[in-house]
Amino acid sequence: MAQPTGETALFVDTAGWMAMADAADPKHATSRRERDACLRRGGFLVSTDYVVDETLTLIRARLGLRAAAEWWAQIDASSRLRWEWIDPLRAEKARRWFFEWNDQDFSFTDCTSFVVMKELCIRRALTTDRHFSQAGFETLPGSDR
Repeated sequence: MAQPTGETALFVDTAGWMAMADAADPKHATSRRERDACLRRGGFLVSTDYVVDETLTLIRARLGLRAAAEWWAQIDASSRLRWEWIDPLRAEKARRWFFEWNDQDFSFTDCTSFVVMKELCIRRALTTDRHFSQAGFETLPGSDR
């Protein structure tokens, strides 16, 4: 797979995956359209092992184990999704972000996502999580949580 760049990559956060997985989510259709538009332009989706952990757990809790298995099978088969792993160096950078931005209520997983986005120069995130816009990233379809 080619190296995703800030111009071709869209980071997908847990809230973005959930919006696409759950047809009852108010942002379901718009999230899926944003994903599809990125892929039609030849772009890539980028996410992390921490995000997949959160997403699998949330899908199972909200939609059931079968839905989690179907979601995993779909993303696991994608050639247009790049998984980034949170290694010790990235975890340390995220820890610093987590404690330095003490006026925000970012989760540690959010901070790991921010580190990856900064490293790969990704400016846009598919998420409804307001923390991404608070951290200076563009959110699609827009944050409301």
